[in-house]
Amino acid sequence: MNKSTRNAGKPWSAGDKSELRNLARHNTPTRVIAFKLGRTPEAIYSKANEIDVSLRPTNQSPYGPRKK
Repeated sequence: MNKSTRNAGKPWSAGDKSELRNLARHNTPTRVIAFKLGRTPEAIYSKANEIDVSLRPTNQSPYGPRKK
């Protein structure tokens, strides 16, 4: 898999951090966030942890799908 690293090694700007918070709030998958910000998924996980942003989806039950 190709990793989008156009911003590799560059410091995170306030706009990048804001975009990360916004995308995470809207349940965007981590790989998509990484692509949009030009970073690796590992960098996204690391920065999210650093700035206390949860990447866990808020719209999924922790016990699996409900049976009807």
